[in-house]
Amino acid sequence: MDIKVLCVGKLKEGYWTEAVNEYSKRLGKYCTLSIIEVKEEKSGDHPSRAEEAGIVEAEGRRLLSMTKDGSYRIALDIKGKALSSEQLAEKMEQLRLQGRSSVEFLIGGSLGLSSEVLQMADLRLSFSKMTFPHQMMRAILLEQIYRSFRIARNEPYHK
Repeated sequence: MDIKVLCVGKLKEGYWTEAVNEYSKRLGKYCTLSIIEVKEEKSGDHPSRAEEAGIVEAEGRRLLSMTKDGSYRIALDIKGKALSSEQLAEKMEQLRLQGRSSVEFLIGGSLGLSSEVLQMADLRLSFSKMTFPHQMMRAILLEQIYRSFRIARNEPYHK
């Protein structure tokens, strides 16, 4: 399976980079993983709603330009569907059995994802009703993808 994580911005803290690198290495046993970062828009300290909307739209266009036709697209969205680890593993396994060999996960910037990105998603996935920093979500997402592969193969890890 080809897994692509499309995300806004670069990782800034070393500890997130280390976590992402560790799970990327672990995932190499199960899939082809690529992480594609698109440019994060700059904003002032107190942007107006119109400026925020422009930022989200610009970042959304960049994300969409990196998607591939035929991929199953999962947008991380606080208002999306919440799944347990087991349900995510089941979803990933269903996609594999349906011949969906390419899955794209989309992570927005600090202001979230554009409505255009959310509308084109095949699944809007929520990890919690809480808000997490988008850099942290990259590490959490990779851990859950790794956990999904382990669960689907009945390998020890999930508790």
